[in-house]
Amino acid sequence: MKKLSYSLRAVLMIAGLYFSNYALAEMSYFSVAENGAIMYDAPSLKAGKQYVVSLYYPVEMIVDVENWAKVRDSNGVLAWIEKKALSDKRYVVVTAPIASVHQAPDTNSVLLFQAEQNVVMEWMDADNPGWIKVRHLDGQTGYVKSIQVWGS
Repeated sequence: MKKLSYSLRAVLMIAGLYFSNYALAEMSYFSVAENGAIMYDAPSLKAGKQYVVSLYYPVEMIVDVENWAKVRDSNGVLAWIEKKALSDKRYVVVTAPIASVHQAPDTNSVLLFQAEQNVVMEWMDADNPGWIKVRHLDGQTGYVKSIQVWGS
């Protein structure tokens, strides 16, 4: 097998580092730490404003650049936000029309409450495959099927 040239090996190594960092960032979920955070179309305060998000809104970080983060929301929309407006506290948003929250990670357990689409709940853990332990903003805690929410 022919040896790779030094420059080709260097390019491949740099590309590997770039894509491994991108993959790590792609798995990172955050929430918005302030009410009325502005989402931009580029990483600059002079960029176009796309929309405003509220406190606890969950986002997935795609790119991390200095003071800015390119994020994806539950609808797949990409936007830039100032990193100072993000928190590492995780939340999920209900994507199903109605999400059922149970006392245990089992559909046969007691139904505690139901949350409508777009309701945000705090992510507690995901120790049970297919289920997310959540806390509603009113304090109720239970388990929701992971396919009924986004942000986990």
